[in-house]
Amino acid sequence: MDRKADATWTGDLKSGKGSIKLGSGAFEGPYSFLSRFDFGAGTNPEELLGAAHAGCFSMALSAGLAKAGHLPTSIATTATVHITKLEAGFAITGIDLVTRGVVPGLSAEAFKKMAEETKTSCIISKALSAVPMTVDAQLSNV
Repeated sequence: MDRKADATWTGDLKSGKGSIKLGSGAFEGPYSFLSRFDFGAGTNPEELLGAAHAGCFSMALSAGLAKAGHLPTSIATTATVHITKLEAGFAITGIDLVTRGVVPGLSAEAFKKMAEETKTSCIISKALSAVPMTVDAQLSNV
């Protein structure tokens, strides 16, 4: 199974512009130096990486919980990708995952343990294993 995305860039780094398109057609949008390294309009590779990580993590945690006999009602995850300017240039220096789950009958401790395990076992986490990651996992059961 292969997944594909396309990106085009025209012009120089600071005044140029680009477009990113997912192979599925679910998203197509612009990106630029300002949207990547400041707060300009458009997306950026790190934001898309965060979206992929949050989606993978939520699915993997849900699957792990269900496999352990704890069917989740919902799992919501936010991934914050930290970009830092280092002496050698910009780098992704960390990813913080904040996940909230509604899982009837599961203890907060068990949820946190499963989230920590998922932090290293989801497909995107494995691919990004060189990047330090944290996970803040809490139940939102009402």
